[in-house]
Amino acid sequence: MAQRTKDPNEMSFLDHLEELRWHLIRSTLAVVIVGMVAFLMKDFIFDTVIFGPKKPDFPTYALFCKLSKMLGFSEAFCSSEPLFRVQSRVMAGQFSAHIWTSIWAGFIIAFPYVLYEMWRFISPGLYEKERNTSRGFIFVASLLFFMGVLFGYYVVAPLSINFLGSYTVSKEVFNDIDLGSYISTVRAAVIACGLIFELPIIIYFLTKVGLVTPEILKKYRKIALVIVLIISAVITPPDVASQIIVAVPVLILYQLSIYISGYVLKKEAKRAKKHAKST
Repeated sequence: MAQRTKDPNEMSFLDHLEELRWHLIRSTLAVVIVGMVAFLMKDFIFDTVIFGPKKPDFPTYALFCKLSKMLGFSEAFCSSEPLFRVQSRVMAGQFSAHIWTSIWAGFIIAFPYVLYEMWRFISPGLYEKERNTSRGFIFVASLLFFMGVLFGYYVVAPLSINFLGSYTVSKEVFNDIDLGSYISTVRAAVIACGLIFELPIIIYFLTKVGLVTPEILKKYRKIALVIVLIISAVITPPDVASQIIVAVPVLILYQLSIYISGYVLKKEAKRAKKHAKST
């Protein structure tokens, strides 16, 4: 029996692991380097960015205040006084918050480079036509991620902070919010929305590998609606208006994903017809 000649360019499993390791190392270094820059910009990161959504003059509150007055709703967003104080109850609380916030800031800002390293690892396994049609992957994925981050920062985080920071069970209880709890609320809103906005990209690749079709997405649209509402209820205050504000963009992304899945299948069908004619 003839023995198969090994392709000199073919990589073994261990070679792939080694390649992946270096991509992860470079991605981590990028996050750490950007995080070090963020660490040095402490005043801007905390006073302007992190604590921005708790200040009464935050742009979102001004907008929601005008909308609530126009629609005749409660003027909960029109307060001119800070809702609560933030304090640190742990000896190393502020230093730890400084380090971890810098790392997360490094991840958010370096996200396009992290995607670039991922793409460098995945792209050699794709056909040339697939690489050509996916050239805009890094740009589109980064754009969607940053749109999600901005949506989380300017919409979800203020809604959550305004509701949870002003909620009381008794006048005997004063809201002194722990630093770690406050930062985790802002971080969860920002990172969660950033990743949720990647839905069209995820659907694109799942369609490419044959795991998803437009028919499947349409069939489970009602289930997806329920899941979106549950997610909205988890990351926003338990009022209908806030949940709708968060749910609508996600539902739009889901509908967009259906069109993207259909577009991918049409391209695949055209390519198959051309290949059949050529053979």
